[in-house]
Amino acid sequence: MEPLTTSYPLKYSVPKTRIFVVFLSMLLCTTILCMLQLRFFKPKIKDFYSFEVKDSRGRIISLEKYRGKATLVVNVASYCQYTDKNYIALQELHREFGPSHFTVLAFPCNQFGESEPGSSQEIESFAKGNYGVTFPVFQKIKILGSEADPAFKFLIDSSKKEPRWNFWKYLVSPEGKVVKFWKPEEPIESIKPEVISLIRQIIMKKREDL
Repeated sequence: MEPLTTSYPLKYSVPKTRIFVVFLSMLLCTTILCMLQLRFFKPKIKDFYSFEVKDSRGRIISLEKYRGKATLVVNVASYCQYTDKNYIALQELHREFGPSHFTVLAFPCNQFGESEPGSSQEIESFAKGNYGVTFPVFQKIKILGSEADPAFKFLIDSSKKEPRWNFWKYLVSPEGKVVKFWKPEEPIESIKPEVISLIRQIIMKKREDL
């Protein structure tokens, strides 16, 4: 008489196999989705004109409106040893070369010697009333630290130069790239040749596109 043998299925073998297959499928799908995202949904490379800022009244302004121009971006202050000299020079520069191909963009900041204590609208009134500025004066911002304005942070990261005082100047190309920077004590005459060079490039490109 043959011995009675009973075969028992291995416990959980089928569920474990299924779980493993499902895990592999999910992993494969995730990998494919990541590859597709990297290929077709690459993050847009930022330039200065891709940012938004606020004007002195808190309204959102797209810097895209300045694309195609040479732009001089400055962190300004109303009560600084460089205020008079720089505001006068900046307005002369804007009047001489703007507004078709060039503009000055002023960003008030109170992080250097607390020399810009007023509200954004007070700062704009001060600049227009005392120096007759016709270039934009935006909302007061921070340019250093974790609360730094993204547009200004882009200038700093691109140039690898962080402002150490008021009236640092960054020249931005028509494509939104930082071309050069100047410290507050440097004369406006050192800026003019760079501005003229960019304006010439703008005019030549426009002629080629005709």
